[in-house]
Amino acid sequence: MKRPTAGAGGRVHHDNQTSLSLYDETAQAAAAAVLDKYSTSFGAGTRLLGRHMRTHIRSIYAMVRVADEIVDTYRGEDARAMLDGFEHEVHAALDSAFSANLVAHAFALSARQVGIGRDLTEPFFASMRRDLDTTKHTQASFDRYVYGSAEVIGEMCLAVFLNTQTGPRELPAQVREGARRLGAAYQKVNFLRDLAMDDGELGRSYFPGVTAANLDDAMLATLVDDCRADIRAAEACLPALPRRARIGVTTTVDIYSRLLRRIERIPAQKLCSTRIRVANPIKAAYAFRNACPGISATRRVA
Repeated sequence: MKRPTAGAGGRVHHDNQTSLSLYDETAQAAAAAVLDKYSTSFGAGTRLLGRHMRTHIRSIYAMVRVADEIVDTYRGEDARAMLDGFEHEVHAALDSAFSANLVAHAFALSARQVGIGRDLTEPFFASMRRDLDTTKHTQASFDRYVYGSAEVIGEMCLAVFLNTQTGPRELPAQVREGARRLGAAYQKVNFLRDLAMDDGELGRSYFPGVTAANLDDAMLATLVDDCRADIRAAEACLPALPRRARIGVTTTVDIYSRLLRRIERIPAQKLCSTRIRVANPIKAAYAFRNACPGISATRRVA
């Protein structure tokens, strides 16, 4: 039997290239299914992207979601070993461009095409490991956690938006900072939405000094203002994105800004027992408005 030989970039040349392409497509379809099942907010924005960008964002989301499910949903005694094993699969796929794990394979395909490396994936997995044993954060540990769990994800998405057509290249520093701020904002909004579950079911307190028991209206207002400042900083960088990417990101910004306004209006202690949502028809309306610039409508900024 003829053995396949390694080609440029670690990719393997097969006699049957159709089979390898089919495997790539299957992995990407698996990643798309993960996003479709788990997130209507990001799904709404992703559907507005061009085909290749959409595929890359779905693959990033799927990788992040699998790691998150290990630490938040599975939580078995071997969760750390399982997370370490998944990280190894992701990094091995980055090196070899192939993985038996479909999600790792899909992520590696996208990462190699747009220039996502271990400088972003390693901080992400480090933050995921902190969820296995950190229950309360100092400001310093909170900042490190948010960087790895959210800011690097924003930078991964920016690499997709700016490098899908060109291939890997260095990202502009100012726009990269905006992407990180947006990732941080989304993470913090999710912390507020999930405060009751994090504090009760998972026994975690993300915001330093804030728990479901002591959250008051003044604390909540401060946290909302912090999220809003991140979103505004990120919005200033939106003009640097390609049009389709700008439309998609703007839609997710609109959704999270609406979440933030609803969180702002609810009494702090009620927030601790209620998970705020944005209805799917409203998400669809944001997507439609942003995709159709001729429609007369005024966006509400964060």
